[in-house]
Amino acid sequence: MSVLLDTHAFVWAVLAPSLLGPRARTLIGEPRTERFVSAASLYEMSLKVSLGKWPDVASILDELDEIVLQGGYTLLPILPGHALRAGRLPTQHRDPFDRLLAATALQDDYSLCSADPAMDTFGVRRVW
Repeated sequence: MSVLLDTHAFVWAVLAPSLLGPRARTLIGEPRTERFVSAASLYEMSLKVSLGKWPDVASILDELDEIVLQGGYTLLPILPGHALRAGRLPTQHRDPFDRLLAATALQDDYSLCSADPAMDTFGVRRVW
């Protein structure tokens, strides 16, 4: 299975796996699972660290290459198709990071690993 991790799912997988839902924890830990992290999540983490809203995440940013390598994650760029689809998603949920993640999951046919039920608005296959 291929899963795109929502930003909080990636952070929790690295810093506090016990916060993950049972299915999410199983999928992320399964060696056959393809685990993807979007550049949108890197931007969100960097922004929140710089604003002082998520200081614990600084350690992930400092060690990103090693975390990606050891965790078997694949980093995804934001492609034009992702951006276009994000802009065309329903407007009930306006968070731009969530919109990009949902659009990426839909465009690339990934399940989205997220605790956020608001993501269901976009029609993604959400696992938690």
